Amino acid sequence: MNDVDPSAQMLKPARLLAESPSRFPGESAAYRSARNDLLAEEIELRRHIERVAAQRRALPPGGLVPQDYRFESEAGPVTLSEMFGAHDTLVTYNWMFGPQRARPCPMCTSLLSAYDGEMPDILQRVAFAVIGRSPIEKLVAFKKERGWRYLRLYSSGGNTFNRDYAAEDPDGDDYPALNVFTRSGGTVRHFWAEEMGPSAADPGQDPRGAPDLMPLWMVLDKTPGGRGTDWYPKLEYGAQPARSCLG
Repeated sequence: MNDVDPSAQMLKPARLLAESPSRFPGESAAYRSARNDLLAEEIELRRHIERVAAQRRALPPGGLVPQDYRFESEAGPVTLSEMFGAHDTLVTYNWMFGPQRARPCPMCTSLLSAYDGEMPDILQRVAFAVIGRSPIEKLVAFKKERGWRYLRLYSSGGNTFNRDYAAEDPDGDDYPALNVFTRSGGTVRHFWAEEMGPSAADPGQDPRGAPDLMPLWMVLDKTPGGRGTDWYPKLEYGAQPARSCLG
């Protein structure tokens, strides 16, 4: 891979694009100068995100899926290949709601609640499956409680999919995982998975998986307080202390 993307050499320097014409009531010259400096960095970040996405799309073919895993869906048994429907791409999210949990992971649930609203649009382009190890009845009961309308739920309690693609440990502790699979001519391959686990975390930051999938964080990152250091979403809000996915 070349060190320099030829197309990047044709782009205007971000600093030249960062002279924003916007002015807001009461802002100072110091604020505008700092804001334009930040805007240049935001433009560079956008460009880097585009470069990473292009590099991801250019990955060589991934590994063949070892078996056509069988799941339980809301409508009955279904295989991994059948979950593609009419699409050639399938995105799967491993929901931390294994049989040992009375309630699902709050972080996973926050993410999936956002995805439920986006699902009519997402399903125009790709298939999307939410996979948990609990019995399908338990998954569906929470779906109804939460008011989800569009997410398609599948139980992997009878197969090794979570262990194979979500690094589930031998004791059955469940982990969140986002995976992408492709299908071509009846052949199903793994395309990409998030791999930014705890070992890749920077000092002072919570471990993050695939780069910032949660709309929640995307919004909070635009605020002065940011994400905070001791706050996590919860299933309900009251007097209980916040818990992470590990709880």
